[in-house]
Amino acid sequence: MLLQNVSREEAKGDLVEQVTKICVFHVSEGHEGLSHADVSIVVEGTEVLHSCPSVAKASLLLMGIIYALNLSYPSKLKYTFEVFQKLFLELDVLKLSPKVQSLQKKLQCN
Repeated sequence: MLLQNVSREEAKGDLVEQVTKICVFHVSEGHEGLSHADVSIVVEGTEVLHSCPSVAKASLLLMGIIYALNLSYPSKLKYTFEVFQKLFLELDVLKLSPKVQSLQKKLQCN
């Protein structure tokens, strides 16, 4: 879930309870109303990376963090992360779960 139009202070309590999350904070600058997105990665309630330039880059960095630290995927997102790891990044492709094998076959048919 992406947090939109929420300040860091308002979201801080929620972030402590998160296992793995990518957050997008919209930051307004100055009186001109200019804003930019501040993308952060939260792992086990701790913001491990902030000011990432995009959600795509944050997703790749999150996969690297999970892979390098040998963390378990969050149970609700385990198949999503498995698809990222094994189909998109082609890491450990010899061990696919049945659900991911089925998706891979469907993607190859198209």
